[in-house]
Amino acid sequence: MFGKLKEAFAKFKKDASDEKVKETPKPAKTEEKISIKDKIAAKFKIEDKPNEVKAEKKGFFQRRSEDKIESALEEFEEELIQNNIAYDITERILDEIKQELIENKKKASSEIIQEKLSEILNDVLTKPKQIDLLKESDNKKPLIVLFVGVNGVGKTTNMSKLAKYFQNNKKSVVFAAADTFRAAAIEQLEVHAKKLKIKMIKHKYGADPAAVAFDAIEHAKAKKVDVVMIDTAGRQHASEDLMKELKKIKRVAKPDRTILVIDALTGNDAVEQARYFSEKIGIEGIIVSKTDADERGGAIISAGYETGKPILFLGMGQTYKDLEKFDAKKLLKKML
Repeated sequence: MFGKLKEAFAKFKKDASDEKVKETPKPAKTEEKISIKDKIAAKFKIEDKPNEVKAEKKGFFQRRSEDKIESALEEFEEELIQNNIAYDITERILDEIKQELIENKKKASSEIIQEKLSEILNDVLTKPKQIDLLKESDNKKPLIVLFVGVNGVGKTTNMSKLAKYFQNNKKSVVFAAADTFRAAAIEQLEVHAKKLKIKMIKHKYGADPAAVAFDAIEHAKAKKVDVVMIDTAGRQHASEDLMKELKKIKRVAKPDRTILVIDALTGNDAVEQARYFSEKIGIEGIIVSKTDADERGGAIISAGYETGKPILFLGMGQTYKDLEKFDAKKLLKKML
């Protein structure tokens, strides 16, 4: 899934010296087994251990001008952006690597570059405090979860996957069909409700979606249901009228958690959605859908960076079990 992103990191950049440096031949490696550190070392022709650099390599950075470093970084920047890494985080990566290359000449090596990449990405993915919805449902009844996102991101599907996750952990769920705008939206959610044997509260199309949410919450209180999951109409983030309606739902329902669903395949637009919903509505966590079809992975990193909110789950596949709890260490291992 992260093949292209790994290639982008590995392409940072060329033979640093005009002279060829003789190195001890190493066993050939297959593409799958070559790490980012190995690839960067090959590109820069630097030994992995700075204190073992040969005499003929001395003066490497003295001979390399800042202009050449800038040129290398420009190509790396293009690769990162093409892999859906947000511009802000791309600039941060470039600035910090440049600082290491120029200001810490004696320590510069493939290890330094890889360590800096790992440090930045680890900070982005682990700094936001993770949310344990299951644990929260132990302490709050009902736990009210509001789902938001634009059209077509898989919001209803991933909400249903999360419902199955709750059921697997012996929690009862009620659905609120608060998308009273889109044709067939109620029927779509009802299909999932029947398959999962979940009670669904619905009104007619055109009804006030906030009223649907309210009724579902009252039902949950009366029946002692553990979790209320509120499905909302997909709305383009530029539509002020629809966003006002969503704010009303949030005022009435007073959700404990508002979760944004974004589509990994929409690239930088997913980043804009994350930023806008975070600013205008307020979100506590993110589900990234369709990650099984995304070879780049930049949306996961960028959405977390832009919002400062945790990635909760990764949606993949079409079955209810195809929802993976987000693991930053696992992601970084794949990437680095």
